Amino acid sequence: MNSWLSQHWQALSQTLRQLVNTPLSSLLSIVVIGIAFSLPLGIYTLLGNLQTISEDVVKMPQLSLFLKLNATQADIENINSQLEEFPSIASFQFISKEIALQQLQQESGLADIASNLISNPLPDAFIINTQQISPDDLENIRTTIKKWPEIAHVQVDTDWARRLDALLRLGQLAVLMLAVLLSFALIIVVFNTIRLQILTKRDEIEVSKLIGATDSYIQRPFLYFGAIQGIAGAAAAWFFIALSIQTINESLIELTQLYATDFHLSHLSLQDSLSLLVFSALLGWLGARLSVAQHLSHIEPE
Repeated sequence: MNSWLSQHWQALSQTLRQLVNTPLSSLLSIVVIGIAFSLPLGIYTLLGNLQTISEDVVKMPQLSLFLKLNATQADIENINSQLEEFPSIASFQFISKEIALQQLQQESGLADIASNLISNPLPDAFIINTQQISPDDLENIRTTIKKWPEIAHVQVDTDWARRLDALLRLGQLAVLMLAVLLSFALIIVVFNTIRLQILTKRDEIEVSKLIGATDSYIQRPFLYFGAIQGIAGAAAAWFFIALSIQTINESLIELTQLYATDFHLSHLSLQDSLSLLVFSALLGWLGARLSVAQHLSHIEPE
């Protein structure tokens, strides 16, 4: 066990020394990988923030129930009792036609026009807040309530919710496709890097095989090199996105003050960050593994 750990530590140390001894080429490779991963990572982070911001609107939308103009107090009480027993409704509020007219006068500045009205044209209404449900479930609630005899119209922004939900799914698909394409790009970059290292160290590899070194021993430093490059590239992408988010948040300070909100972009969670590092390390290791499997077999001591 100690011998196995010693061999791995020796291979890791050798890899780190090689990175330090070739700082420019190593840095360029890491920056290229980081820039490549910044695109899907940035879109993923933006979608996560968009989903968080729109969660209250999309997942907890409001329905507006407009009663018929001839609805009586008994009709209002009947609807009130039905809403109390209705599933998926978190809360609701009754707004009488008198209160609605007052709000219209105050908010729209139509006091002069409203004072000349012979009768109040506005209906009684209920404002309903639903629980966290999908747009399909929201549409089912609208269809059910619309069948009640006292209801004249049910207004709900399901179309907007569906469009936003479809947009988020499309964005997630785009992130997945970009991640797959750039994963192949990372494998190719590491593959070529390891190939050049193997060709450069051909004589050293031949000597190692002459003195009895196994293929596992020879390829171990290359595998570590690929994994470390993947991790470093992912860390660079994480840093680029963090810097971008910090810059955007600083620009949003004035805007949020104008609207009296506390809106700001959030970075990747700890779980997503760790997943990024592990995934990139596996891709780097895979690129190195494919390269050594193809090229080491062609190097034999003469």
